[in-house]
Parts: sequence; structure tokens; C-alpha cells
Amino acid sequence: MKATTKSPTPAHESAPARRESKKPTGRRVAPYVFMAPAMILFIGVMALPIIYAAYLSFRSVKVSGLGLGSGARTEVWAGLSNYARVFADPEFLSSVWRVLMYGLIVVPTMLGLALLFALLLDSKRSRATGFSRLAIFLPYAVPAVISSLLWGFLYLPAVSPFYYIAEKLGVNAPELLSNDWVMFAIANIAVWGGTGFNMIVIYTSLRAIPSELYEAARLDGANEKQIAWRVKIPIVIPSLIMTFVFSLIATSQVFAEPTTLRPLSNAISTTWSPLMKVYRDAFVRDDLYSAAAMSIVIALVTFVVSFGFLRLTQNRAFNQEN
Repeated sequence: MKATTKSPTPAHESAPARRESKKPTGRRVAPYVFMAPAMILFIGVMALPIIYAAYLSFRSVKVSGLGLGSGARTEVWAGLSNYARVFADPEFLSSVWRVLMYGLIVVPTMLGLALLFALLLDSKRSRATGFSRLAIFLPYAVPAVISSLLWGFLYLPAVSPFYYIAEKLGVNAPELLSNDWVMFAIANIAVWGGTGFNMIVIYTSLRAIPSELYEAARLDGANEKQIAWRVKIPIVIPSLIMTFVFSLIATSQVFAEPTTLRPLSNAISTTWSPLMKVYRDAFVRDDLYSAAAMSIVIALVTFVVSFGFLRLTQNRAFNQEN
């Protein structure tokens, strides 16, 4: 009986397999090394403070006697009592109502102007688009505190050139820092500073539209207004939704503008917005536990509203099958 021997695998066939199965350790570790600084910053600056705030929201201080001496003030478990105080606080509810009214003014106005400017810049008849983009976007680069100070002095009748011109023309200009107009004054600062960013987002989407769509619409007899209304706006709806969510989040976090204007007007209280009340309770009244619960409530409401709006508009704006 003839014995059969198995020929060895050629060296040129097994070498690539060995090279593919044994990747260098550095190539496997390199992505995690590059991600490590960002992850450390995220954990240290975002995740840990949120976890600590959530922990403080379930705690409170128990005072024994007069609250003097060591051991007179001890931290105890409070359960949901801090959250119950938040929802029963009339100052917090009033600040939420003011921010809702503020958002109804800011968000539609800002997005409407951003869409209008983007459409005008994308028009074939537009001139000096580079300068116009820079001029519209430039207010976004100004910090909120600086822009609030700038507009604050323009709102003061004693130093504002607007009131001086109105007086010379015999026009009775309203006091923008009074109780009746202060919300519009704060909203104007937000619109002035945020329109440029939203305009850039929408304008970038407009520039990505293929020119063939415009040519086909013109062959069908559509003019520039019809192209803008029936072609451009429907295509940039995802960008409008994204800018709306960003604007919604920014509106719920309004803080710098009313805080900066508060020394200039008696119409702005220390609890004008929810974040201003959080700041006052935490750093003026030294009530960290109630402030932590309030901040968690603000964060959860902002997340739920933003996520719910995205879920609501996803099928209408992003689902191409329906």
C-alpha cells in the first residue's frame, strides 16, 4: 500500500494570512489614545458634574439647634422633596413662563431672518455675498456679555444715540428697559447675535443643492420666488429643524443677557430666567440642593422637548419613504 504524504503549505501563501491576523499593537491602541483627551475632558467637565448635581438633588441639610458648631449641620437623604419644592416654587414657575414668552419671540424671528438672508445670498442677483455673509455672521462672534453691554447702553435714554435722534425728530421713543419692553430688549440681543449662525447653516445647505434642479424649475416656467418657495425651502427643511433645536436649547439656557442688563433696569429680577434662579439659590442663598434639583429639571425638560420634537419631525422631514 502506497503511503500518501501531505505537501506543506507554501511559504508565500501562509505569510499574508499571518500578517493579517497579527496586527501591530500600536495600530489597535492608537484610536483610543487619540480619543482619550476628549473622553477625559467630557467625563471631567460634563459627566461628573451632572452626576454630582443629580446626587445633590436628592440631599438636604438637617440643622440641629441653632446650627452653630461642628456637627450642627449634617447632610441627609431628602428623596424627592427638593423636586417637590421646585415645582411648587412660584418664582421658578414665573421664570419658566417668561422664558416661554421669550422663546416665542426669539425663535421664529431669528429663524425667519436667517432663512431670508440665506435665500437672498443664494439668489442669482445678489452682489458682494462675501462681505454680506461676514457682516451677518459677525455678531455671532461677539460674546454674549459684550453684546449685552453694547445694547444695554444703546437702550439707556441718557447715553443712547437712538433716543437723541428720536428727541430731535420729535418722536416719543419707548423706554426699552421698562417693564413693558424689557423682554423685547433682551430678545433683540439674542436675535442679533444668533441669526448669523443659523444663516450660515441654512446657506450651506442651499449651496449643496444641485443646479440641475433650478434649471429644471426654470424650464417649467418657475420664477425666482417660486424656486425659493417650492424648491429651496423644502430641501433645507432638515437644516431648519436642526437650527430650531439649537435655538430651543439656547432659549432655555438664557442667562448672560438678562444678567448683564439687570443693573441697568429694575424690571429684571434675579429670577428672571430659570438659570438665573439656579444661580441665585446656589451662590447667593447657599441652597445647593434646591439649585441642583432645579438644574436637573431644566436639563430634563430641555432634553425631552428637543428629543420629542426631533421624533415628531423625523417622519415628516427625514423619512423619504412616506
